[in-house]
Amino acid sequence: MKFETILEEINGFGPFQITILVLLCTSRMVLPCHFLLNNFIAAVPPHRCDISVLDDGELFRNLTQEQKLTVSIPVGEDGALKSCEMFAEPQFQLLANNSSSTELPTVWCQRGWVYDNSTFTSTLATEWDLVCDHKKLTKTTGTIFFCGVMTGALVFGYLCDKYGRKNLLLVSYISSCVLGFSSAFANSYTLFAVLRFFTGLGLTGISIISIVLSVEWVDVSHRSAIGVIGSLAWSAGYMLLAGVAFLINDWRTLTMVVTAPLGFAVLTWWWVPESARWLLANGKVERAQFYLDKCAKFNKKEKLSKEKLVTFSKIEVQENQAKNYTYFHLIKTQRMRCLTLLLGIVWYGVATTYYGISLNITGFGLNMYLTHFIYGAIEVPAKLTIYCFLNIFGRRKCQAVTLLLTGLCIGINIFISKDLWHVRVVVAALGKGLSEASFTTVFLYTTELYPTVIRQNGLGYTSFISRLGVSVAPLILLLEDVWTLLPQIILCSVAIISGLVALMLPETLNVRLPETIDDIEKPRRKDISKESSSVFLELKTQTAD
Repeated sequence: MKFETILEEINGFGPFQITILVLLCTSRMVLPCHFLLNNFIAAVPPHRCDISVLDDGELFRNLTQEQKLTVSIPVGEDGALKSCEMFAEPQFQLLANNSSSTELPTVWCQRGWVYDNSTFTSTLATEWDLVCDHKKLTKTTGTIFFCGVMTGALVFGYLCDKYGRKNLLLVSYISSCVLGFSSAFANSYTLFAVLRFFTGLGLTGISIISIVLSVEWVDVSHRSAIGVIGSLAWSAGYMLLAGVAFLINDWRTLTMVVTAPLGFAVLTWWWVPESARWLLANGKVERAQFYLDKCAKFNKKEKLSKEKLVTFSKIEVQENQAKNYTYFHLIKTQRMRCLTLLLGIVWYGVATTYYGISLNITGFGLNMYLTHFIYGAIEVPAKLTIYCFLNIFGRRKCQAVTLLLTGLCIGINIFISKDLWHVRVVVAALGKGLSEASFTTVFLYTTELYPTVIRQNGLGYTSFISRLGVSVAPLILLLEDVWTLLPQIILCSVAIISGLVALMLPETLNVRLPETIDDIEKPRRKDISKESSSVFLELKTQTAD
């Protein structure tokens, strides 16, 4: 007997399951706000060298502001003042004639910078002068954050399979809330980077626990619906961030505002149920019956008999006894090794391309807030479309096609002239929607591929691999200093390769969730309804006897 047979009696997709989704929505909306926060708090506004110290000179003091800039700062090829250089000495002869300033001696800014505050009141760049020689540190904060997310994936993935989903979800809520607020009060770049690392670590628990909790409470036929509906909260948070960042242009205030909803999430945690599937697999029948009875009551179904739950739990415990599941079990057997390797490649490709596109919101000639909003809005139709396709074509084909088409969109933009910015935006938005469709698919796909006993370990591992890709994404974008097209070429190649690898994964459409590693090693059966009916018939016969 499998857990799906239990869900059939109490309704595997009713008000109880919808309530779980609603309770987890607030925290899921916070995730994109933090994951993409660097787009705004680490923005580098236009800047130039601070020349106020030169006002002490008598000749300099009598000049207008425009004349002061002319004699102090050279002009670049685009006609704008250079951001990081100034003349070694004021060049007053530039006021008298049209002589060129290209041959005049320059030095790096000596007394700091003056920033254009028309868009941002303050950012990390203006707070700690992360410009010119230090401009890469703004991108590094994103990498540091995702390193924390990557570490958290391993930590929470292991602990959730060992101590349960619900308890670790509270740990994630509280730690993310406290560390998120603390980072807004950091008084140095180093302290901010450390706090962002641990904020990312805490947020990972929300990311991987919420999806597993949702999927483990629904039946086979509604898993794709739960996965897609739940992920719409991410898209809502994505779009919301654009509006909040537009209204709040101070990085400290913005960080606090996007963290605040986690306080509400802590309150809603009390009503979030533990995974009955996990409880039964670990012999905790009393607690499992409490939540299953609550589910039956919500869904207006009859309560399950304790004997039936005890029978199921004994089977699971006997199969899992003397086993302390760890990440080692992901590679212990032949099929698990193959599955783990292929999923790792796919997750790396999905995450790298998704964030490679998401973090590039200034290269298309549109307002950065509008570009960010478009990127979030395009996810909604993409997710609704992929929901239909998941149940028609299956998970494997959808995963492969979305990745291949994402790579195609990135490749097309390589050959489109920057003057055709409107065409580039359309293609980029299409690629963004496809990359989100691939992300939505891979979360659902992975939870269906890994067995219950190591599902969180599996999600932890794949999340670790994906965050490795995310951590690398900001650094890939920095390669445009080497060659403008290099980041797009890399992202295109990664998407296509991972799409081809996805074709090697097994299909999970209408296949019951595996409970043990043995379910992976032996062929998995379809037609759950027939299997469930035969199990119940056998159980009733035994009871009658």
